[in-house]
Amino acid sequence: MAFKIFLTGVTGLVAGDVLYVLAKKYPAFEYAALVRSESSATRVREAYPDVRVVLGSVDDSDLLSREAAWADLVLHAADASDHEGAARAIAAGLVEGHSVSRPGYWLHTGGTGILTYFDTVENRLGQPSDLIFDDLDGVETLTSFPDEAFHRNVDKIVLECGTVHAGTVRTAIICPPTIYGDGRGPVSGRSRQCYEMAKFILTKGHVPIIGTGLATMNNVHIQDLTQAYILLLEAALASSDSKELWGARGYHVTSTGEHVWGPLARTMAAKARELGLLKDNGEIKEYQMGKEEALETAGFEAISWGLNSRCKGRRLNRFLGWKAEHPSLNDEIPGILTSEAKSELLVRVAMDSR
Repeated sequence: MAFKIFLTGVTGLVAGDVLYVLAKKYPAFEYAALVRSESSATRVREAYPDVRVVLGSVDDSDLLSREAAWADLVLHAADASDHEGAARAIAAGLVEGHSVSRPGYWLHTGGTGILTYFDTVENRLGQPSDLIFDDLDGVETLTSFPDEAFHRNVDKIVLECGTVHAGTVRTAIICPPTIYGDGRGPVSGRSRQCYEMAKFILTKGHVPIIGTGLATMNNVHIQDLTQAYILLLEAALASSDSKELWGARGYHVTSTGEHVWGPLARTMAAKARELGLLKDNGEIKEYQMGKEEALETAGFEAISWGLNSRCKGRRLNRFLGWKAEHPSLNDEIPGILTSEAKSELLVRVAMDSR
């Protein structure tokens, strides 16, 4: 019997890239993908004719539960870290549809935004921090953040499912930091934080600096992130019940690099000038930005340019040999700028043709 996988978020960056790899590596698997609109469903079907498209949204609890019960493994990436209802529905379906003899696996997409808690609670923006978490020796800290921490409400649902029902449901929370690189999904392959920064530099002609510009975050290339999902999926294929991968300790930060936001913005601006992507190739000035203006610029992505989120992602390396194999964020800056410049040009052309 073919291994069955239910995915949410395939029209986005993360699940879209994972599906790209899975469909090539495991074409005999049965795949079902949650897709919200018929227009996006058409693109998914064109790219993957053998994938069963499930029309619906993360608000459709009965649908999510039914598909989770059907699947051997659920990969949840559509608004996964913040939608409580979807997490509860998936948990209910996995519990209902699985047993000790046929356990269900849940790869849940969280995020290292939870690590910004201390900046938030101290109302600190754009300041440096020496606080570094560790998902190997310090995993209990990551799984016991205060309830008001970002993503914590959903983390608790997944962790409870994977501990209370450990015999039948094996959960792993994958926490990506800032993602960069081109995704290979059927609809969207664009990340947000660094790309919104590049867009701001190219369109506004300013280097965005929040506070001192010394807030620090981790990062990961999308294809390295995808490999983390693949390794965990392959552990599921091997019927792994390792307590270091699943359940109470199944909390995996996929960090392979680190950047400081202010210097990153300055490097982007310098490279944009070098590539001739700035209007009139003029001088570009630093622009001090506060919280409200950041929100208006690019939502939380811009706020994050002033937040610290630092963690040593060692757990997947220790137990599954996961490591960085793709270019660093600094190496990808020319590609980020070029893709954003092309996108802006296409938008202008489309507007001029109206």
